[in-house]
Amino acid sequence: MTQIQGSKDCGNSPKNKFVQDVAVSLECGDLVPSAFSEDVIWEHPPKGPILGREAVIEALGARPKPSTVIVQHAISHGKVGAASGEVAFANGNPRRFCHVFEFTNAKANCVATVRSYS
Repeated sequence: MTQIQGSKDCGNSPKNKFVQDVAVSLECGDLVPSAFSEDVIWEHPPKGPILGREAVIEALGARPKPSTVIVQHAISHGKVGAASGEVAFANGNPRRFCHVFEFTNAKANCVATVRSYS
């Protein structure tokens, strides 16, 4: 099971917590389908855009599972949010990440677009 260390940015902000949860789900490959719009776009270099919820779920299934996820920051404002941190794998190799989210509405409860950097 992956160990998760959350950001201190999520204290009193449900929107920041949602951003963190979505970032962790992307890193761990455990997508919560309702958190993503049916026609979500995941811009993930170098592969180019992945279009649609089912395609994102399929792409996540092919990713290696991390042993640890540390979310350093998870922030949101209006229809956008971002989370950054680091993952470590069983072989000890670390990788930094940043996911920038655009939501379908200002409630920030459904992801329309993700731009990922690692």
